[in-house]
Amino acid sequence: MDHNTHNLTQAIKSITAILAFFALSLHMVNAQSLNIKNDRFWDTQNGEPIYSQGGGIFTFTDPKDGQEKYYWYGVHYEEAEKYREDPSVTHSRTHFKAVTCYTSTDLVNWKSEGNALEKSEVEENYQHIYWMGRLGVAYIEEIDQYAMLVQHNSNVIIALADQPAGPFKCHNRLDMTDRIGTPNTGDQTVFTDPDTGTSYLVYSYGKGRHKIYLSEIGVKDGKVDLLDVNQIFKGNGREGNCMVKYKGKYYVFASNLYGWDSSHAFYLVADEIKGPYLPENNMLITPGTYDDYAHITQTGFFVNVKGSKQETVIYCGDRWADFAGNGLGYNQWCPLSFEGETPVFNSLNSWNLNESTGEWSVAEDNNFVKNSSFEADRKAIPSTVKPIQEQLLGWHAEIQQGNTVVVGSEDSPVLNHANTLEDRKHVIGERSLNISDQVPFKRKVYQMITSTPYVPLEDGTYTLSFKVKSAGTFHRLEAYTESSAYQKTENVKQSDNWKTISLENVNVTNGKVEIGFIAHGEAGASCQIDDVTFVSNKVMTYQR
Repeated sequence: MDHNTHNLTQAIKSITAILAFFALSLHMVNAQSLNIKNDRFWDTQNGEPIYSQGGGIFTFTDPKDGQEKYYWYGVHYEEAEKYREDPSVTHSRTHFKAVTCYTSTDLVNWKSEGNALEKSEVEENYQHIYWMGRLGVAYIEEIDQYAMLVQHNSNVIIALADQPAGPFKCHNRLDMTDRIGTPNTGDQTVFTDPDTGTSYLVYSYGKGRHKIYLSEIGVKDGKVDLLDVNQIFKGNGREGNCMVKYKGKYYVFASNLYGWDSSHAFYLVADEIKGPYLPENNMLITPGTYDDYAHITQTGFFVNVKGSKQETVIYCGDRWADFAGNGLGYNQWCPLSFEGETPVFNSLNSWNLNESTGEWSVAEDNNFVKNSSFEADRKAIPSTVKPIQEQLLGWHAEIQQGNTVVVGSEDSPVLNHANTLEDRKHVIGERSLNISDQVPFKRKVYQMITSTPYVPLEDGTYTLSFKVKSAGTFHRLEAYTESSAYQKTENVKQSDNWKTISLENVNVTNGKVEIGFIAHGEAGASCQIDDVTFVSNKVMTYQR
């Protein structure tokens, strides 16, 4: 081997080693667990606000680089910007701006691809927009096009694009009257069967929403259309209709008819895509959604993460905070667990996902309090209107002296407080805990936090924090924690202004702790508490 050949060989070896190092480094980066943090507004990796409500995530190949990516579509409303800038004001109307598109390879770091469907495109082809809402995208192999199906006023628009990020152009508009008896769908999403590649529109009856339908999406008479209509449910009104497939089973999910408010997540399950879905016409409440209405959301859509070690299903809920004033963030994502055919919802404030392996874990900065800002309860509690409710979700009020908590009683104390505009400059959302009565009272309000098979409450020390204000005369006002033999209390000094109080170094043993508040007050005394957190002292800074 001559000198030049030897040098060339060594150079090739060096370049190969460098490329292998970068490939290994890239693999290690891609294999990291990244943090998903709820209860806040989300940004792209470039720091731009993410505006994506009522949409869905689909996996397509990016034509620019040939890489398979997650494409996230949703609606950008004008009010989403306003609420993000000032969460003290709830907006009553929706003004559509565009359908957005974001891409990611790890479901945490998102890049904006711009607007996928422009407002001008819709209004130039059809009538003025009064409502643009639930939507999804399907790849139509027969014509090599991407089809977006989106609610528009009292119909459904189908728009097509050559590329998954758009731009989408209006193609067809469906009046659903001849198919289901109403011109519109009550709510809708697009579901693509991961095993067949066939896409379906999942939707409810437009009036009353007491029926759920499934229609295959395809080409008919030269147009992208719905090829059939299959009714899979008839019963109580349901909306937020969406589907997921896990281990060969098909699950249909939906929410209650609570407007912009959150609700339980209901489900049915089937062996075949067209059913029968069981229990027949009797949707079950998903375990784990009782204490905070699915982390204060309405059912939105699902993402299957099929990693090298396990498959994780992510529940992606819509929090319509801009129109309901119920907290921060429009998108709340939580992992599901399964007990046989039963899905179990894990309500988490912060958790980690390894998209490469499919594994997830509870983050060390997770807030373990359910309904921590009391926003799951959208009406004055106890409530005589839907949902008829006696206690605050996740909390229990124990009356030791004073009026009894009774639905429909004029003397019953109101357990939550409607935050004023001034309140909302200091605390989150429209509601807070209210401890008050018309007569002298003694009350304990508490929550039990326990480990579950999927979300461990590890032994160690934690910090309980909350915001509080009070008025009138209290003989006793304190916060407390109790875990096995460990007890901790903190006297709460009265203040007309909101202040933050913390109980530090709270010991937790045996995976269980009771947190709460004790108040002994004179008639008319009142105390409001909000934004309660219970976080491990092993808090770390995570990537987002």
